[in-house]
Amino acid sequence: MLTGKVISVNGPIVKAVDLRGIKMFDIAEVGPDSLIGEVIRLVEDVTIIQVYEDNTGLMPGDEVISHCRPLSVLLGPGLIANIYDGIQRPLVGISEVCGSYIEKGIKLPPLDLEKKWEFKPSLKAGVKVKEGTILGEIQESPLVLHKVIIPPGVSGTLTTLVGTGEYTIEDEIYTIANGAGVYTGKLAEYWPVRISRPSRIKKKPFVPLMTGQRIIDTFFPIARGGTAAIPGGFGTGKTMTQHALAKWCNADIIVYIGCGERGNEMTDVLTDFPKLIDERNGRPLIERTVMIANTSNMPVPAREVSIYTGVTLAEYYRDMGYSVAVMADSTSRWAEALRELSSRLGDMPAEEGFPSYLATRLAEFYERAGLVETLSGEDGDITIIGAVSPPGGDFSEPVTQHTTRFVRCFWALDKVLADARHYPSISWIDSYTEYLHDIEDWWKDLDSEWLSVRNEVMNILLEDHRLQQMVKLVGTDALPRVQQFILIVAETTKNAFLQQNSFDPIDKYCSPEKQFKLLKTILDFYHKGIELIHTGLSVKDITALGVVSEMVRLKSEVPNDKTERIDEYGKRLASELDSLKENMTGI
Repeated sequence: MLTGKVISVNGPIVKAVDLRGIKMFDIAEVGPDSLIGEVIRLVEDVTIIQVYEDNTGLMPGDEVISHCRPLSVLLGPGLIANIYDGIQRPLVGISEVCGSYIEKGIKLPPLDLEKKWEFKPSLKAGVKVKEGTILGEIQESPLVLHKVIIPPGVSGTLTTLVGTGEYTIEDEIYTIANGAGVYTGKLAEYWPVRISRPSRIKKKPFVPLMTGQRIIDTFFPIARGGTAAIPGGFGTGKTMTQHALAKWCNADIIVYIGCGERGNEMTDVLTDFPKLIDERNGRPLIERTVMIANTSNMPVPAREVSIYTGVTLAEYYRDMGYSVAVMADSTSRWAEALRELSSRLGDMPAEEGFPSYLATRLAEFYERAGLVETLSGEDGDITIIGAVSPPGGDFSEPVTQHTTRFVRCFWALDKVLADARHYPSISWIDSYTEYLHDIEDWWKDLDSEWLSVRNEVMNILLEDHRLQQMVKLVGTDALPRVQQFILIVAETTKNAFLQQNSFDPIDKYCSPEKQFKLLKTILDFYHKGIELIHTGLSVKDITALGVVSEMVRLKSEVPNDKTERIDEYGKRLASELDSLKENMTGI
């Protein structure tokens, strides 16, 4: 243990001396309240610490203590359904102790030390084991089977292993003997948040993260193990989009990080998630969710570390072979915390006052996503979806620009769409994805025409965007009939496919089969309509059919398990369009 003293206090930045031997990112307890801090810089014999709690009243001469271990999180059973702050303090336990406000210096264990977990071993003593070996299982929640694995860097002979029974996270569960001595393992372990947990190899993602949101799954899909950004100005629906993804995506585990968001938004999350039922299994969604709440009124430094805490928890479950989705809302607030801390340190500012290492920190975060072969030999993946809040919706600002360098999926939110109450307000013009060909084979198993249908409808939307510029100058009636019909089909696509109501009991989630059939119906309508226009019919003749107006209602009238009704509609639509053609030709 090292002991020093404070010589300077500048907001959350504290300078101390006499801590010889301390290392970067070590934890320090500062002042009479033992406030948690982290070493962020060493300048000769001065140690610079960022304090993660309210340090009002801290003054030069106060004592600083360090046990020379890095900022770490406790990993073990009990993380699921828990709510933490940025440094893994359990907020529910804190509220029971001190009410609505977190008292200075309060320390509670991240996991319940007294709760007993039923452990079922899968090995016997005497066998050779290595890092990543699965020793046994615990049913952590009805939806999550917790696998107890040997931590990285440990191998040897399994000398002892307890039998089936109930144990706390502090009980000794196994021992491993090797040349360095004997390692004693428990159900929980600490891991430094700024160090990525190791894996064997990183693989190319190939399975889509199905979200049930049509514009994402069909037009701008993301693979499991991929990275995505959701940039948008105030009120465009970033948080609501992430809520929808957390509710409906097909990941096994959800890690939701509320990083610097308003308290009322996090309150909605904390009150809604325990009530939400996962429709795939009928269980509460909270039973596969870990939440980190670090709102805008909490200390700024804890906001900076919260995303590392969240992704470390995600890596822990990834190592068990799970698919984990990390929702970071928002990385702009995290970057603002970096900016505030760097200014107090006297760093030379770069663009818009952000530190010059902003891009490096963003890269360190997003590169921890990916599909990997874990140390145990199973496949596990982490998908990171980060919201970005550019001031005034300006996508040229530094956080958005740097983020686009490290993500392969970009869901740009449009203020015009949001003002028109078109949700999700993801712009089909400004958004893009680089995962189309990675997941193409998965979709082709559903239907071999998926990519060609998707691309053709996307081209219709792009042509509509170009034609809208002409309409503003000359009006719709001045366009050729074919171009007028393209505008009609594009508008139908926006209303019947792209727009989705999160509160509609049927439309809130759309299965892949339903998505493809809806899109195929729209494209068939386009092909038939173009054919009829070439025979001399007007656009009004086609749109006057009652069956055409029914297309917009299919999304909210046809359940996911009754998609054959879309096929029936398609046949009826084709029949009536054929009748128009027959009447036109006099057959």
